[in-house]
Amino acid sequence: MKSKRTGANAVEPIREKETIQYMKEVLLHQSYRNYFLFVFGINSGLRISDIIHLKVLDVRDADYLKVRERKTKKVRRIKITTTLRNEIDKYIRNLADSDYLFPSRKGQQPISRVQAWKIVNDAARQVDINDAIGTHTLRKTFGYHFYQKTKDAAS
Repeated sequence: MKSKRTGANAVEPIREKETIQYMKEVLLHQSYRNYFLFVFGINSGLRISDIIHLKVLDVRDADYLKVRERKTKKVRRIKITTTLRNEIDKYIRNLADSDYLFPSRKGQQPISRVQAWKIVNDAARQVDINDAIGTHTLRKTFGYHFYQKTKDAAS
């Protein structure tokens, strides 16, 4: 049985909507890709390892994301919310179907999980978040706000 992550490895959701907005502003100032990574994560609930490997074709004109999770190998079908759909449409407007959503500056590959962590962590420090923050924070933030809105933990 796996133990629950505690201590230095545990991360927290971003609970305050104002803090989320500050994060968006900081990330948008860095790059549109970094902003979109954050927005995509907090609006999809996917793990970062699944997000970074998505291509434009996976999201263009789709009502649902269909993802084979890298961790569990299970296929998940996730509804694309109106908010996320609007962000996706703006972001992919000038991209080819074969492009990664989150391309590395080092060639034809997506950013790494480590780079995604740096993006999220650096922005969190800039908005004075001192809690443990990581890429899993995006998933936890999605879950926290989904639950606050629906009181449904199972969906």
